[in-house]
Amino acid sequence: MEGRAAALGAGTILNALATGTGSAFGIDVETRATVTLDPDADGVTGTIAEAPDADTRLIERCVDLATERWGAREGGTVRTDSDVPLAAGLKSSSAAANATVLATCAALGLSVGDADDPTTDVTRLEACRLGVTAARDAGVTATGAFDDASASMLGGVTVTDNTADELFDRDTLEWDVLVWTPPERAYSADADVERCGAVAPMADLVAELALDGRYADAMSVNGLAFSAALGFSPEPAVEAMPHVTGVSLSGTGPSVVAVADPADPETDLDRVHDLWAARDGTVRTTRTRSDGATIHSP
Repeated sequence: MEGRAAALGAGTILNALATGTGSAFGIDVETRATVTLDPDADGVTGTIAEAPDADTRLIERCVDLATERWGAREGGTVRTDSDVPLAAGLKSSSAAANATVLATCAALGLSVGDADDPTTDVTRLEACRLGVTAARDAGVTATGAFDDASASMLGGVTVTDNTADELFDRDTLEWDVLVWTPPERAYSADADVERCGAVAPMADLVAELALDGRYADAMSVNGLAFSAALGFSPEPAVEAMPHVTGVSLSGTGPSVVAVADPADPETDLDRVHDLWAARDGTVRTTRTRSDGATIHSP
């Protein structure tokens, strides 16, 4: 009755706070979850390895909902460990929820796959939506974050309606990625939704660009608009722009994510790395991923 799984962190193309339409892309940083189910246990006990005092309601709620829906409600334990920094705009909550739901499915002996696979017990989108429900129940998101969750679960880039948990589009891409994360943290549930609504016309433009496949242009426009709306300096993004394919504030911040198309000789992530390394915080080099979340074999 033990299951293990991992899910991706993600970067932002369009923040959904303004209009409910969002877009994100999976990156090669992971959150891993181990779930052990015990029908005799009284409830679910969660642990976050890198933050022992952190709120565990999200991952505990994921186990509760998954066992209630696909098994018999039972207790147990869930433990996550992660390469995704908490409250940094890199979708740590979505990754934790996805990994926990998949690990619970594995503990229940259920197969998870795509809808067109006849051997699938639970589709990846079903698992993703259940994690989004858990995030709303736990109060860790202002929008439900289906854009972030779908990119974490499916990989690649997704464009979504977060008000209806509907997937508009999914695409694959291959970008090199650079992430700067300053020391401060920002929690999605604390974001000023009303102020973000003021940039809705810009968000509509970003959505048009994303649905047209112009993802890098979309994220750069998004970054300027939402940095202003959320009170972050646009300077890290502006200094990166001459050297990258696209750059944006990720989520509700504070991380800034730059991407480079390897086929574009004009990009220079090394130059941006040097610029960002002079700032307080950490700089991470990674890449996009299109495979999404995975269940690990015992």
